[in-house]
Amino acid sequence: MGEQLNHGKLDWTELNEERQRVLAGWPTGQEVDLDEALAFHRQLPEELNFGKALIRAKEEGSTLAQPRAGVAELNSHIELLLFLQDEGGADLLPTTIDSYTRQNRYEEAEKALAESVREGRSLLNGFPAVNHGVASCRRLVESLSRPVQVRHGTPDARLLAEITLAAGFTAFEGGGISYNIPYAKRVPLEESIRHWQYVDRLVGFYEEQGISINREPFGPLTGTLVSPCVSHSVAVIEGILAAKQGVKNITLGYGQCGNITQDVAALQTLTILAEEYLHAEGIDDVEITTVFHQWMGGFPKDEAQAYGVIALGGMTASLGQATKVIVKTTHEALGIPTKEANAQGIRATKQVLNMLQDQVYPENSLLAEEREIILQETRSILDRTLELGEGDWALGAVRAFAAGVIDVPFAPSTFNLGRTMPARDNQGAVRFLQWGNLPFPKEIQEFHRSKLAERGKAEQRSPSFQMVIDDIYAVGHGRLVGRPR
Repeated sequence: MGEQLNHGKLDWTELNEERQRVLAGWPTGQEVDLDEALAFHRQLPEELNFGKALIRAKEEGSTLAQPRAGVAELNSHIELLLFLQDEGGADLLPTTIDSYTRQNRYEEAEKALAESVREGRSLLNGFPAVNHGVASCRRLVESLSRPVQVRHGTPDARLLAEITLAAGFTAFEGGGISYNIPYAKRVPLEESIRHWQYVDRLVGFYEEQGISINREPFGPLTGTLVSPCVSHSVAVIEGILAAKQGVKNITLGYGQCGNITQDVAALQTLTILAEEYLHAEGIDDVEITTVFHQWMGGFPKDEAQAYGVIALGGMTASLGQATKVIVKTTHEALGIPTKEANAQGIRATKQVLNMLQDQVYPENSLLAEEREIILQETRSILDRTLELGEGDWALGAVRAFAAGVIDVPFAPSTFNLGRTMPARDNQGAVRFLQWGNLPFPKEIQEFHRSKLAERGKAEQRSPSFQMVIDDIYAVGHGRLVGRPR
């Protein structure tokens, strides 16, 4: 299958045969009627369109706040999102999908949904949209006055996309790399990329009919010391693969690393790189926006300290001019947050965003250097990927992961080589202790070596795996850099 994979646009007539098989995979698939779905989308108010809200924010130079949230039962989920909309002040809303659905285990989701209804509490860690079907999901869309997005973690999201898009959702998160390598262990990359080409071709069909659907690859990947060059490479590839299938509204993501200069430089370079490589493919009609994910690693258990982490994320999103920010809560270290804690995280973030609305991060030599490092590193990975794919991004991605040219730290996938090892430098920026087979030129290798040597000297220890361990737990212990105690 890998050698047959390519980034060409899927034929809609041929895809329709596959669609019939996908829709037959669960009874609610039979509720999907594309003509009826298009008619529903056309009568939706413009303020409920996710992509259009992002474009407005980009034009205005503002950053929108979006939480994560999802429970099993429909009325409870609607109640939760209305609370986050009205009490939290969320600009954009999510529907986080449960783990059974992410693994296409719809029968188990059905049982857990029934139990949730009986017990009056959610026994799922999200909303089983496939089980609810088109009509129920549409009730959700119509109950809200903010645009809503599907957020999940699914290597094969074909049926989920069919049902939620038909129901009126105007944004769909994920990608064939970002929802495989960090989430699954044994799903072949060529399989998940092809399944996501289906999703993107479906979105492209909606676009052809005049319906704007936003697509957002998952930026943070494993969320653990992921260098900008690694997440940017995946984001650009997934952006190109989506655009090849006709997607016109793409939000590329980046997960907070913690060093403000590095994070701002990462947000500034993400759009530059995406537009550069899309243009090289002859694609100039795609609207690119960005999303900044607040800290994805371990959180402090203390709520006051957790607010500090959230505020830093809000500040960085604003200074980096992200189009939206994914908001965390003070309960991250404790489990699934209450709706009150979720709303408080949104309000805390929005307070910071509002206060920084008219401020910019000043241009300086450190920021310029960081931008240049990220651009060089990412281009080296992307150029080698395209070379491996002989001009094809889908094939190149599969071969790049096999060769370790793209290598996500701490990913569970057996299709990820796992030879890179990140650690923070003395200022807290994420560098490489080991870069494995990443195709860095010698000057970039020396840059990482010298940055970690500088930290080692300050801490009077040699750079080693212990630094990595210390850094992973540092934020939960009240620091950014894992200094020896």
